[in-house]
Amino acid sequence: MMRHALTILAVSDFPKALAFYRAAFDFRQTVDVPVYAEFELEDGRRIGIYERNSFGANTGIVPNAVGADELSGAELYFYCDDPAVQCAKLIDAGAVELSPWQARAWGDDAAYFRDPDGHVLVIAQVRNSTTEPAPKQV
Repeated sequence: MMRHALTILAVSDFPKALAFYRAAFDFRQTVDVPVYAEFELEDGRRIGIYERNSFGANTGIVPNAVGADELSGAELYFYCDDPAVQCAKLIDAGAVELSPWQARAWGDDAAYFRDPDGHVLVIAQVRNSTTEPAPKQV
């Protein structure tokens, strides 16, 4: 058996990324060291943020940083009970909206955001006949 337990994202400005993830989500922080932090989701899975050069010390290769108008190629997709509130929290924390809340072809309603290091964050809900799309926050 295999299960996904942890996703780690390399970040360029660790203090900025840490402040962003603390402000953007209500995840419980379980690790807090100078170059690495880890957050636990309700289902026990974890998300880590790791200062880019220190990340490279473990792998032998430092991951490339992305520019302000680029994406890293990593996407974290979250289902959320109150997407309007969560989308607003992301914007307030400094995320950049990439694609607004809308119906998606695969059956979800979702909005896409960019975190400070170019990682894509998606807030979504499964669409069904009784679920109306969340109102867009302005």
